[in-house]
Amino acid sequence: MVKRLIAAVFVGGFASLSAAQGAETSDEPFEMILPASETSLEDWLWLKRPVVVFADNAADPRYVEQMALLSERLDALDERDVVIITDTDPAARSSVRQTLRPRGFMLAIIAKDGTIVARKPAPWSEREISRSIDKLPLRQQEQRPK
Repeated sequence: MVKRLIAAVFVGGFASLSAAQGAETSDEPFEMILPASETSLEDWLWLKRPVVVFADNAADPRYVEQMALLSERLDALDERDVVIITDTDPAARSSVRQTLRPRGFMLAIIAKDGTIVARKPAPWSEREISRSIDKLPLRQQEQRPK
């Protein structure tokens, strides 16, 4: 019971974390962490790299761990034009869930052109996600001096 309460408080903190992040940086027109019910993958085509985190509910320990790993280094992900999309409600059948069709927990990294870069059944650190993104041709092109 105590573990569930801690998990619920911990997960609930992510919503306020993303809201606070949006308030701190007025030059950003969006919150970095969004629920899948409020967006679709097409919204980010050629604008951002979606990192999608699925779970069957918000108390899934892998989901809690993944969100903690992501929230530790939001600045590094922001440098890579990442938007984090979360979906913890299979019954809602969001467009993101219907497109990627996860089974339980899944982390998906999607390129700006909409191609799926990686699907992972376990949490990944920001460093692993960043390395995966940094290998993409478009990201390498973005890093070249102008």
